Amino acid sequence: MFNFLFQIIKLILLLVFPFILLIRGAVYFHDAHQLSPYLAIAGGVLLTVVALFVYFSFLYGKLSGKFGNSGSIKRRFIIAFLFVFLYAMHGIFYYSGENMKNPELKNEITEVHPILRLSVSTVIHLDKELIITDANRVPEDYKKMGLKSIKNSLHYKQSTGYAHALDLRTNNRSELRNTLLINYFRLMGFRTLRHVGTADHLHISLKSHDRPNAK
Repeated sequence: MFNFLFQIIKLILLLVFPFILLIRGAVYFHDAHQLSPYLAIAGGVLLTVVALFVYFSFLYGKLSGKFGNSGSIKRRFIIAFLFVFLYAMHGIFYYSGENMKNPELKNEITEVHPILRLSVSTVIHLDKELIITDANRVPEDYKKMGLKSIKNSLHYKQSTGYAHALDLRTNNRSELRNTLLINYFRLMGFRTLRHVGTADHLHISLKSHDRPNAK
């Protein structure tokens, strides 16, 4: 029984690993090398393509008993690349209105850093009820909400041309789901803050090289 559970856990980890590599790799290239948004994502895509190529080669070897000729190697690489590229593009550019607090966020979300968008869309595949409550802001937005303006908010556009933060709803959700959500984003390399401004929510941010200490 223990061995069966171990095999199931191992399989799940193997299936999840490429998605972790994609996002964590992009965050690494952003944090450590200060690459532009899409170059950082391209770095994560490349790492993930290599991982999937290894997976496909392993399965091919198991089924055929050989590594394959140059043609089969090329096909494996192309399939891996297309899968990761299409997944990343879909995650960055497509969001359902069902995951938005209001229709205006549909436009605002395009002004959020692509790595952050990709990370949120990935977790939405597992948590269909996740709601984005806030994204890009300007200083006047805080006054409209009856809050003191924040000078260095990562909800503002940074030098990358994108906001580096968004908020997720935590109300009417179990603490287990909220805790798992927090740990997911921390594992991916993002900063998280659970706080109450206008409502209880989870603030997720990506490091800004303009304001390294801002959250």
